[in-house]
Amino acid sequence: MEKIQMKTPLVEMDGDEMTRIIWKMIKDILLLPYVDLKTEYYDLGLEHRNETDDQVTLDSAEATKKYGVAVKCATITPNAARMTEYNLKEMWKSPNGTIRAALDGTVFRSPILVKGITPYIPTWKKPICIARHAYGDVYKNTEMLVQQGSKAELCVTKPDGTEERSLIHDFGKSDGIIQGIHNLDSSIGSFARACFNYALDQKLDLWFATKDTISKKYDHRFKDIFQQIFDSEYKEKFEAAGITYFYTLIDDAVARVIRSEGGYIWACKNYDGDVMSDMIATAFGSLAMMTSVLVSPDGVYEYEAAHGTVQRHYYKHLKGEVTSTNSVATLFAWTGALRKRGELDGTPALCDFADKLEKATIQTIEDGVMTGDLYLLSTLENKTKVSTEEFLREVDKRLAAMIG
Repeated sequence: MEKIQMKTPLVEMDGDEMTRIIWKMIKDILLLPYVDLKTEYYDLGLEHRNETDDQVTLDSAEATKKYGVAVKCATITPNAARMTEYNLKEMWKSPNGTIRAALDGTVFRSPILVKGITPYIPTWKKPICIARHAYGDVYKNTEMLVQQGSKAELCVTKPDGTEERSLIHDFGKSDGIIQGIHNLDSSIGSFARACFNYALDQKLDLWFATKDTISKKYDHRFKDIFQQIFDSEYKEKFEAAGITYFYTLIDDAVARVIRSEGGYIWACKNYDGDVMSDMIATAFGSLAMMTSVLVSPDGVYEYEAAHGTVQRHYYKHLKGEVTSTNSVATLFAWTGALRKRGELDGTPALCDFADKLEKATIQTIEDGVMTGDLYLLSTLENKTKVSTEEFLREVDKRLAAMIG
């Protein structure tokens, strides 16, 4: 069979532990036999990040801007234990956080639905995609413990040197705590455009929710910026695409989500998106069955698995034990990147290959062949638990049959 040709490389970011093992398996078994794979390779494994003082992460982000599409393996964000284990120079930052900041991107996560894995919410028939703003709020906060008898004020020093002050609380009767959070109009605007563009790309309705009735300036600012950008730049495009945008309070959004059948994008502020993406993943069945894509406001895409490096399975692998690790999210990161590369380059054969690889993966699971985590969740009567590699080879059998 003649391999499918790629016009432009995509950026390949290798990762850590068990997902790094799976990464190579996916390429060797499912990609290289069918595609003349062109990638700009960056090793984001923790050891190489340490060797390069994390410059490799910054380089991979710049390459992503250049080529427009990237695919990323799961990576370790080191803690104190990892400092010792890997003899690190310092506790390097999360690669995901670094890349998000470099691309000014928004994270979109959607569940992968298969027969036999039943959502815990009976009404959910279609995926619910969470769009999480990846800047500010409590993730860039300032906090203080406050002693009884203190008075806390919010103080802003303006460009002309004058100050504006507002009382937070008079702690006359008790010790307490305070927290300062911020956001940027520019970041909120980028978040809004990324959401509107992705909704058009996916042809899905877009919801956005905050608590502006309580947070009359902070949350209301989000609401206003979204509406201004939608009205001036996207309203006609949404009408032409037959999709809608609407804003509601987040408590109303939660009620609507539970009663809905799914099939839309739900945009959330940073903390809300952090919580709701895990809730959606769990309610649909598994974090290992979630797609994740970082989208910049100017249309750069970075696809990744939504989960971590599967450390426990990696240690089993190192001992020579057979693992049964779910590779679906990593596989769909590759298919997402290849499809987007094909769309941007006008290479329909690449898009078709990505579609068939996803169908072959889902068919394998629905045929009852699956890794251990799905075996425990699946309600199929006839099912078989297979190893990490066996699952990928079963997918390949079905893929080969589809391609002919």
